[in-house]
Amino acid sequence: MSAETHAREADRFARMRRNFRVWRGQRPFWGGMLTLLAGIPIMYIPYQNLTLGSLTIRMSTTAGAGSLIIGILLVVLGITMWFQPHSRVFAGVAAILLALVSLVVSNFGAFLIGFLLGLVGGALCLSWAPGESVRPSRPDPVEPKADDAGDTAHVPAQGSGSALDDLSVTGTPSSPTAGADANNANGRHRAG
Repeated sequence: MSAETHAREADRFARMRRNFRVWRGQRPFWGGMLTLLAGIPIMYIPYQNLTLGSLTIRMSTTAGAGSLIIGILLVVLGITMWFQPHSRVFAGVAAILLALVSLVVSNFGAFLIGFLLGLVGGALCLSWAPGESVRPSRPDPVEPKADDAGDTAHVPAQGSGSALDDLSVTGTPSSPTAGADANNANGRHRAG
């Protein structure tokens, strides 16, 4: 092996790490992770045997199949949050509802572990919003300048309340005398 091989490996690792960060930033990653992790104890604990010395305690409930279904659905919803970020609202609401149902069906939501993970994961998924893409900034619009002859033209600023401003309200000094409405308010009314 040469020194160049190690440099390429480090560069490859850095590139993979950077690509993963970009991928992770485009979806509700942590909400999906917590929801996926919530399904594991909800699936596992109702079928677990707890042994204390020579005493074996079976955690099975009559709703063991229901616990298995809830756990599998939470795992699938966690994966859905990762690979279908546009369905995050549905997945978040479904995860929260399944976590609430697991309280009754699956030994208090796998002893509150799966319940809390599912609740927080669903809430993170609901609160996540896609970021806006970074675009190069546009140059500011150029304002009209006065002629060299000294002729200055007055251009009213946007929203200054001039006669050309269509946000003006009836009763203000800058209201136009004729308008589309009977009261010249363009559909808006004064509050006072």
